[in-house]
Amino acid sequence: MRGEDRHAKIHIDLADAYQGATRAITLHVPQVDAQGRVISREHTLNVRIPRGIKAGQHIRLTGQGSPGIGGGPAGDLYLEIHFTPDSRYRVEGRDVYQTVPVTPWEAALGTSIETPTPAGPVKLKVPAGSQTGRRLRLKGRGIPGSEPGDLYVELAVVLPPADTDRARELYETMAQELAFDPRQRRGG
Repeated sequence: MRGEDRHAKIHIDLADAYQGATRAITLHVPQVDAQGRVISREHTLNVRIPRGIKAGQHIRLTGQGSPGIGGGPAGDLYLEIHFTPDSRYRVEGRDVYQTVPVTPWEAALGTSIETPTPAGPVKLKVPAGSQTGRRLRLKGRGIPGSEPGDLYVELAVVLPPADTDRARELYETMAQELAFDPRQRRGG
């Protein structure tokens, strides 16, 4: 009689979904010892992570489930994929989101910056007049697949601290010379 299928969850890095990888995983497998007691032994498998795999998908390992009864074939092992949490990225399906800090002058004047992504660094153009929350879409730069996802970069304008006399002086100059009231746009 065929053995039962088993299920396990594994965590992979987001970069593994971009490039594919081989990872060693260690499972605790029930086994009957010479005295007929069920014991747990470690079993290590090298698992190929296919390029473009998504969170929630399963990898099937034929014959790695529970042993069969009376010489029957072993069941299969199904590994459910989860991404190791990474504070830099948020994943929705094949789309990947990340927040990138920019200076006020980069946002106001526009510039080109380099930012890390799960597939490696990319150059991107910050349009002049950008604000915190502006999303830049990098089409096809999300998790690969027959229909690859997109990478969305959300800008976060970060102010330099006014922690020196010169920095305070520059802020005071801006306050005097720039007629700007951000609350005026709220309509109230």
